[in-house]
Amino acid sequence: MYDAPRADRGPDREAPERTSPSTAGWIALAIWAAFAILAFLAAVGVVAAFSRLTDGLPDPHKFDQIGFSEQSVIYDRTGKIELARFGGEKREIVEFKDIPPIVIDAQTAVEDKTFWENSGFDPLAIISAGIDSLRGNSRGASTITQQLVRQRLLDENLVKDPHRTFERKLLEIVQSIRLTEAYPGIEGKQKIIAAYLNQNYYGNQAYGVKAAAKAYFGITDLYKLTPAQAAILAGLPKSPSNYDLVRNAEATCSDPTVGPEDTCPPSKTQLTVPDDTVVVQRRNQILDLLANGRQTLSHDQYTPDQLRAAKSDPVVLAPQTVPVWIAPHFVWAVQGELADKLCGEGTPTCDELEAGGLRVTTTLDANLQKIAEKWVQAAAIVPNSKNPAAVYKALKLPGALPQWIKNLRGKDIHNGALVAIDYQTGELVAYVGSANYYAAKSSKQFQAKFDVVGSGLRQPGSAFKPFNYLTAIDSKALTAGSMLMDTAADFGGGYTPSDADNLERGPVRVRTALQFSLNIPSVKTAQINKVENVFARARDFGMVFAGDQTKAGLSIALGVEEVRPVDLVTAYATLANGGKKLGHTTILSVSNQAGKDVIQAYQPPAGEQVASPQAAFIVTDILKGNTTPSINPFWGKFELTGPGGKHRPATIKTGTNNDAKDLNAYGFIAPPTKEGRDAGEFALAAGAWNGNSDNTVVTTPSKPVFSIDVTTYVWQGFMEEATKKWAINDFKAPGGLVRAKIDPFTGLKPTAGSQSIDEVFISGTEPRDALPAGVCGDAVLDLPGIHEGQFKNWKSADLDWIARARRGPGTSGGVNRTRTAYFYNGLFQPFGRSWGALVEGHGCAAPSPQLTCYPIPTPDASGVIPSFTVPSSDPSASPFLIFEPCPTPSAIPTASASPSIEPPPTPTPEPKPTPPPKPTPTPEPSPAPSAVEGSPAVEGSGAP
Repeated sequence: MYDAPRADRGPDREAPERTSPSTAGWIALAIWAAFAILAFLAAVGVVAAFSRLTDGLPDPHKFDQIGFSEQSVIYDRTGKIELARFGGEKREIVEFKDIPPIVIDAQTAVEDKTFWENSGFDPLAIISAGIDSLRGNSRGASTITQQLVRQRLLDENLVKDPHRTFERKLLEIVQSIRLTEAYPGIEGKQKIIAAYLNQNYYGNQAYGVKAAAKAYFGITDLYKLTPAQAAILAGLPKSPSNYDLVRNAEATCSDPTVGPEDTCPPSKTQLTVPDDTVVVQRRNQILDLLANGRQTLSHDQYTPDQLRAAKSDPVVLAPQTVPVWIAPHFVWAVQGELADKLCGEGTPTCDELEAGGLRVTTTLDANLQKIAEKWVQAAAIVPNSKNPAAVYKALKLPGALPQWIKNLRGKDIHNGALVAIDYQTGELVAYVGSANYYAAKSSKQFQAKFDVVGSGLRQPGSAFKPFNYLTAIDSKALTAGSMLMDTAADFGGGYTPSDADNLERGPVRVRTALQFSLNIPSVKTAQINKVENVFARARDFGMVFAGDQTKAGLSIALGVEEVRPVDLVTAYATLANGGKKLGHTTILSVSNQAGKDVIQAYQPPAGEQVASPQAAFIVTDILKGNTTPSINPFWGKFELTGPGGKHRPATIKTGTNNDAKDLNAYGFIAPPTKEGRDAGEFALAAGAWNGNSDNTVVTTPSKPVFSIDVTTYVWQGFMEEATKKWAINDFKAPGGLVRAKIDPFTGLKPTAGSQSIDEVFISGTEPRDALPAGVCGDAVLDLPGIHEGQFKNWKSADLDWIARARRGPGTSGGVNRTRTAYFYNGLFQPFGRSWGALVEGHGCAAPSPQLTCYPIPTPDASGVIPSFTVPSSDPSASPFLIFEPCPTPSAIPTASASPSIEPPPTPTPEPKPTPPPKPTPTPEPSPAPSAVEGSPAVEGSGAP
């Protein structure tokens, strides 16, 4: 029997006698054995899985073999005119011993705080990033080693494929572990961090930290970098194109005799990056990280106070050698698209791009680019120069300095942009991101290096309205002939938009509401469409917004959602292309030194039909009236002419946002024939913008200015000069359309003997009913086909307006104390001094009119219609006369006829009376409405 141990038994006691194992012991032994076997199998499985994952992966020992080649060359669309060279040469390899500790600490502080301890990846960082992603705050978790692996040790096709992200991340971690094992210890880490700093792209064509220090600061010895300079360099690899210090810098010239249009001598130019830029703020964050203890190598070389004090160091750049680039903003856009296609979406650089040796044929037309650049400078540079007439002449612009440029003298407009696209191919053919990339001087209002076209989110204002109406017409919720009351209402939350001139016109049709850019009907259309649908459809058409949802509320109808000009012109291209979206591109082909295609040569895609051809044609036909003086005497002065001075059918739509910051003009011509395209013609759509780089206001009560005063001239000048030798074509109507006569006020079928006009409809949407006999006044609002009675707030405002209108035009009232008016105003009343059946004594219950017509004079040799007086009717006469232009043959079938499959070009269906005077309107900006449905306090456009 086993004796219990004595209390005094010490550490030298004898071992107990060996006995047979108990049942519990056998169980314990079995459990231990099972776990051992499972652990062994798991280990074998992990090893096997790891082995499978590493199959075919590049050897990590070769990660630092960096190749060099000649520079890449970017050409215009002909492949003969060189636009720029980049890459290949601007890299200087530096060893670890030549990199100061503060440079390395700055990089690890912001990119990988556990770099010196981790095994190539940081599991805690990955978990933390995953939690943040679940909370909606997506961020990266890649270590420095992982980033190096992604650029050097993974298959390029895997890196570029957005559908294989999980696989890429997994292999990235595997390769990072292998790389760390291949280069173990401190010496291995030193080799990895040195390779990373040599590998990085820092913007400004600088590859590697030494080349970046030299390019930005003129420093060849990295040990001469200050903590502030080291920190700002460490921040660049995250987004080298956006953070590029030269692109973010403001230029000042110490030579007072040098004007904005001149090139300042390098010795007189100083480039300084403003403190409020994102890249300087990122520098300051890195300095704070260093001050808070992330100094692994530099230790006590700098005190926390010294590092924090470095945040006040100005970022002054070395004088830059100006590259000989044509269309520099476009070249940057090409590089961005190249990176996306060669390196993967959102990846700024990769082996293939950095190595150089590429031959890139782009979509740019060098001749159109020159035309675009000079017209952008006409509005942004010429008025602000010391001698506008001399600069205007130097740009080789036509004639003497025009009055519209003289009117801009002293106004707060300092920048401009223009982008043009072939809407049948999606090719960008002209691209001016700011008025003068190589300007000697820069400022917050004129940031010469900033690409407004590709990077600037700007409010389109009324230039957005066509897509609101396109949505309604395409869904058949409205037609071009639908009546909407132009009467100010409270749309909820105190949102009470007015028209730009603070008039209320009562009954208007969709066609005239869009042509004359009325705000209230556009807001009503958005309410019919529903805001979320308008936003979604705009994205379908090609617009890209900052967020996935809109907070604009009904003010979306007035163009308050910001969009890049390149995306807005893509949406106009979709409209021009019969509702078929192609997107846009800057690249036709890319080949390597051996002449082999690196990416597949561009072929215009089949496209996506995002709106019906019929709806797209109707909106196009409406906008076409804006360049026809007899239809729209205000915007019509911006008509285009072709060979022989003949009228060229074209669309235009302007937009002045209600924040008074952005001036826009967008439009397009009819597509060329095959013969015309072979001769170098394009299906040309273009968008022009004017404003300030920093989004400061351009129009104030003391200095009013609208897009019709500025940007329309830029658009017209570019389009006129670009197309002056091209054949004149008209827009062709698709099948599925009918032409029907309607009442010009209600949009219903006209009654016998009453005034009527022609309108184009999607077959089946033309009005079936006429105004019933005896129906007059507010009873019209409840008729079938009239939308006003569907919304209580609309009808309430309509009844108030009708009561005021009975007292005649000029009667103030309603939610905005605005005045009643005939269409359009006192100078342009194509349908007489009448509101039709809506107002007693002003068209309603009046004697039946007699309809007569008058001939439009024949255009002279230059295509201009001579001035003539439209006969006016006398409402006191019994019966009084209604005048309209004598009819012309129609190409679109009438409602009673069967629509043809492919009818020939159609004349504009709008009546064509020409008013005696053609003054330019100077509407006041609409008052800023209150916020509604999450919309900003200051709402969208309304000004033309």
